Amino acid sequence: MKKKLKNLALSIEGELHYDSLYTTLYATDASVYRKLPIAVAFPKTSLDLKKLINFALENSTSLIPRTAGTSLAGQCVGEGIIVDVSKHFTTIINIDAEKKTVTVQPGVIRDELNSVLEPYGLFFGPNTSTTNRCMIGGMVGNNSSGTTSIQYGVTRDKVLQLKTFLSDGSEAIFTSITSEEFKQKMLQKDLEGKIYQRIYSELKLDSAKDEILKQFPKPEIHRRNTGYAVDTLLNTSTFSTSENLINLSTLLTGSEGTLAFTTEITLQLDVLPPKHTAMVVSHYTTLEDCLKDVVTVMQHDLHTCEMMDDVILDCTKKNKKYEPYRFFVQGAPKSLLLLELKADTEEILELQIKNLLNSLTATGLSYSNIVLKGSEITMALELRKAGLGLLGNMVGDKKAVACIEDTAVALTDLPSFIAEFTALMKNYNQGAVYYAHAGAGELHLRPILNLKESSGVDYFRKITTDVALLTKKYKGSFSGEHGDGIVRSEFLPILIGETNYQLLKRIKFTFDPYNIFNPGKIIDPYPMDASLRYVPDRKEPKIPSFLNFDDSGGILRLAEKCNGSGDCRKSAEAEGAMCPSYQATKDEKDTTRARANMLREVLTTHSDLNAYGSESLKKVFDLCISCKACATECPSNVDMATAKAEFQFQYNKIHGVSRVNKLFAKSSFYNKKASKFPWLINSIFKNHFLSGFVKMRMGIASKRTLPILSSKTFSKIYLKTVKQSTINKNNNKNVVLFIDEFSNYLDAKIAEDTYQLLISLGYNVTPIMHLDSARALLSKGFLEEAKKVVNTNLTYLKDKVSKDAPLVGIEPSAILGFRDEFLRLADDVDLAERVAQHTFLIEEFLSKEILKGRITTEQFTSEEKTIKIHAHCHQKAMSNQKVTFDILNLPVNYKPTIISSGCCGMAGSFGYEKEHYNVSMKIGELKLFPSIRKASKETIIAANGTSCRHQIKDGTQREALHPATILRQALR
Repeated sequence: MKKKLKNLALSIEGELHYDSLYTTLYATDASVYRKLPIAVAFPKTSLDLKKLINFALENSTSLIPRTAGTSLAGQCVGEGIIVDVSKHFTTIINIDAEKKTVTVQPGVIRDELNSVLEPYGLFFGPNTSTTNRCMIGGMVGNNSSGTTSIQYGVTRDKVLQLKTFLSDGSEAIFTSITSEEFKQKMLQKDLEGKIYQRIYSELKLDSAKDEILKQFPKPEIHRRNTGYAVDTLLNTSTFSTSENLINLSTLLTGSEGTLAFTTEITLQLDVLPPKHTAMVVSHYTTLEDCLKDVVTVMQHDLHTCEMMDDVILDCTKKNKKYEPYRFFVQGAPKSLLLLELKADTEEILELQIKNLLNSLTATGLSYSNIVLKGSEITMALELRKAGLGLLGNMVGDKKAVACIEDTAVALTDLPSFIAEFTALMKNYNQGAVYYAHAGAGELHLRPILNLKESSGVDYFRKITTDVALLTKKYKGSFSGEHGDGIVRSEFLPILIGETNYQLLKRIKFTFDPYNIFNPGKIIDPYPMDASLRYVPDRKEPKIPSFLNFDDSGGILRLAEKCNGSGDCRKSAEAEGAMCPSYQATKDEKDTTRARANMLREVLTTHSDLNAYGSESLKKVFDLCISCKACATECPSNVDMATAKAEFQFQYNKIHGVSRVNKLFAKSSFYNKKASKFPWLINSIFKNHFLSGFVKMRMGIASKRTLPILSSKTFSKIYLKTVKQSTINKNNNKNVVLFIDEFSNYLDAKIAEDTYQLLISLGYNVTPIMHLDSARALLSKGFLEEAKKVVNTNLTYLKDKVSKDAPLVGIEPSAILGFRDEFLRLADDVDLAERVAQHTFLIEEFLSKEILKGRITTEQFTSEEKTIKIHAHCHQKAMSNQKVTFDILNLPVNYKPTIISSGCCGMAGSFGYEKEHYNVSMKIGELKLFPSIRKASKETIIAANGTSCRHQIKDGTQREALHPATILRQALR
């Protein structure tokens, strides 16, 4: 087969990978399943797709279509060829503003589509929790819906036309047609004709129609994706007296890629919703009271009716990003309803709010009703959207498992259904997680199971079976929006009846007689309790680590926290910085998910004594720039930057360390020596010929400029010129200023500016100039050396740093290590935590002092300045950008704005290295460089990271200033 795959790879314009790296990475999606494919294809053209179909037919294999790979039911895994269209099939083909339609390829991201449509006053309504990375092809495959379905319907309601390849490689377009056109289609002598013949022969009989109506979910449940949607074809002119035209796109929507391979999708769009928006958040002491209120609130014209329970709310308490989003939560509710209203005017909106509050007061079931507006609504919805990923924050092997999380019932059945469900779960002595699109009758119900144990797998099957029977009792939909996949397809005969199931099998066989399209889903499914990520009752491997990963239960469980939700696949157009390398390459290999998946795979299946020596691990970590965004933006806090440091340390022990990596790791040692002869070193670095030789010897990209040493280190400047002569003992404004190795040797002027700024503002400053931050050591995996530095620093600072004398730093990557890696390396963890509590970035410190009234506007100039701020990635992950904005906003006429810049791409030594230079610059070009180029020459560019300033200089030829320098220059 490998020879055949090699020939296939040579014959297509796109890429085909059949190495263990890619097949392993694509063996999982966001479900509990793992199936190893034979290859992964990235087709570039329709001809590539046709060749893939022919290959599958000739070699008795299959094709599994995939976009973002965030399916929860196992739709995107299989043993054939994964066909990932997310890389090349990304074109918005046509927008017809008059008809309110758009035609796209399946790899177009939903949020990016809506961004393009916004100037036309249009948008695509269905909005899953993954809208910043989910793609239209996947939404069609799953019949996705999301929070807005109560207003705008589900994907099936929006699909007008699908252009496809059928299983014989022929093209077919499915669109709305009349009964006469349907009959003409039946006369065709090709596969398309056979499909129309089959549909007609199956659905023309009254007995077949009656059986479908009897067994399928209640028609008022608009979120239903149970099997193939043959019920939607009945109410058409072809099979009834209805005037509705028939469109087989409704059958293909929700078919999970098992019937045809879609290449183009035409969608019906909606006019943008009203701009005036409010959200009422109602709080409940019991789940039952919450559910009872759903019918009442749905009598109002809501755009969103979402529910969250206390399990998810508790997860947010531990999440660095989402804890601040809890601002609206009053007390300790068992559940919340998020009720969104929209109106064309503020007056109408206020009336809607009043009426809704009156209804809630009348029922008396909620104990608090909070009204949110503006950005508050966004934060509340982001908290809800993060739900799936946040569940991965559960430390340990018990997880909230997706198996029964997609049930939808009629609104009037909700309270009774949940009461029976709760009783059922109690019989299994199981807790569950409740979060829901309550207004649509869909509840995401998740049992908490340990699938590493056979008993957990037994519960997995038993609970799913019992809930399938319960759903059938209420004539509900077992798959509301997440699809049948592997986990629910097995229960289709129960849910729609054996007769209907046999009908679906005949339809599948007609479309795909050789079963090449996504087998094992919907028809003839794989067992729902086999091919799991974990082998039940395995002997848990003992994985050594130098860093302390106790907060995750070890490094293996850190990797296992990744549930595949794919937040790391969002593009540069989305908010946040994760994951910069993926944004540049669009290669799954370069996602946080890929690194977690490979780490999990290698640590549990590798036969070598030290699994860290894996070359596959080296490849997935190669472009990780340790930006730390995953530690915060990943809802499961899968901190791959820290895992990378551990990997590098372990890998170095096996394979040794290159000379170049030693130079970068110990750069502060060499900078210290070089600082004795700065004029000599700088003249070499500035000379084209000599610097070229240095770059060649150090593995530095030829186009990269070399860092220039300060003519005098800060320690020399301090001793000779700026040493504070007196300490005001009556002044309690004390600061311990950490002059890191970057600020001392490369940015001494910034260190001086920071020192003088603090003194001018009335602080007693004690500079620490001889300590190293260990940042360069950490970045190259020199953990033993870094540990010594950490312990030395903490011992020295033990009696110097306190609440009344905080440790303040200039360079984010240096000072924020005290709050991050130091806690994982220190011998005295209590001491490390105490120091960390009193350690601040200079902007954080100044921002706090402004709030206390210790620093005022009057101390600064009234001159007008415009400033654009780029914040360091570590600041974004472990602090926030707002503190920089706040301090630069203090001068009365300063106008700062934060650049939505993601990562600059430099990342310490990464951007210097010749093998990484192109990716580094491509990351910078995503958002940061274009934004700076648009700024006028008079605009000040602020950047607090030394690497960021270097990258900005190389990429845009603009000089960026540290915020402390800008403020010092602004002093009166």
